[in-house]
Amino acid sequence: MRSISLQLKGYRLITAEILYHLPDYPKLLQAYIWQAFDLAPRYPALHQFLDFWSHNLDGKLYSVRVAHAEPMALPRLRHAAVSLAIH
Repeated sequence: MRSISLQLKGYRLITAEILYHLPDYPKLLQAYIWQAFDLAPRYPALHQFLDFWSHNLDGKLYSVRVAHAEPMALPRLRHAAVSLAIH
């Protein structure tokens, strides 16, 4: 239920693919997938996570790629322009 209430407030499910250098082998990259509900386009939760990463973890960030789902909206009702009857 929490996710539905967040979506109604404008939050979107975002997925971030984070590539980072391995601490022991800096020439190798490792991928980390992070998902959370966040507000687009500023992504405050993602920025908070990346700040935590850069200050507390050893793997240096290489790149971050973000994808998000469209916000939840009420369905639209449209009237049909043509009515057909099949016998």
